[in-house]
Amino acid sequence: MNSGTVYRTDLGSLEKIHQGKVRDIYAVDAETMLIVTTDRLSAFDVVLPDPIPEKGRVLTRISSYWFERTRHIVPNHLTGRPLASAVRDPGELALLADRAVIVRRLRPLPIEAVVRGYLIGSGWKDYERTGLVCGIALPGGLQLAQRLPQPIFTPATKAAAGAHDENIPFAHVEQLLGARLAAEVRATAIDLYGFAARHAEARGILIADTKFEFGLEPGGRLVLIDEALTPDSSRFWPADTYRAGVSPPSFDKQFVRDYLETLDWNKRAPGPRLPPEIIAKTSEKYLEALARLTRESGGEPPVSPRRGG
Repeated sequence: MNSGTVYRTDLGSLEKIHQGKVRDIYAVDAETMLIVTTDRLSAFDVVLPDPIPEKGRVLTRISSYWFERTRHIVPNHLTGRPLASAVRDPGELALLADRAVIVRRLRPLPIEAVVRGYLIGSGWKDYERTGLVCGIALPGGLQLAQRLPQPIFTPATKAAAGAHDENIPFAHVEQLLGARLAAEVRATAIDLYGFAARHAEARGILIADTKFEFGLEPGGRLVLIDEALTPDSSRFWPADTYRAGVSPPSFDKQFVRDYLETLDWNKRAPGPRLPPEIIAKTSEKYLEALARLTRESGGEPPVSPRRGG
């Protein structure tokens, strides 16, 4: 992998139509767009000023890995088209290598489809306070980071830039999407999490929770979009040191969040600079997550029933 970092892009050959916290999106034509995953890192919904080496390439490779392996559950937005079909400039192609994909333009759903398999983060705070997680009743006496009896679907709003996502009850999802589509999103998200959790655990990683985004084809078929089961969208814990009752170390950006919690910072932009050792360690964690998830194992997890056609 190239060790150079990419904080932002400005392609001369394509029109930029959106810049997110991590991804820059360009129009290719009426049906497709180019998504570039940069090395930007956001924490507490603030984009930090320091890029993380290799992060964009790691996220792209991990997402592509999962997209390929979850087609039996739900179709995804990848077109499979080579970058050179949309970008001609050799310098831009070199910049985009391993960090950009051409995807279909679809209508995104207005929610984050979050699935939790362990009691951590805002779920733990909810449980401590109410005994519920996003309105879902759980058994009493559970510990921090404990594995839940079964994965739960805890959707959230998609916040505007600079704002925080907020957990919402499933009834709100039904109001937004309709009962049939809401039920399909919930079932598909839980199927994806279950498949990925089994796959990752066989390779030494526990997926504590993750979030998915979905879109709709013109005919109404559900499609997985954005990213899938990356260290940015999930909590990854090493299985060999996990125990309930303590917050486990992670292979994701929780490492940076933990560092930021030690600072006198109000969690508003601008974000603080990161020390070189935090940057290097974060890059190392992303690379280790990639290596573990994509290595061969004793067998693939069982195939879940096909959804969405």
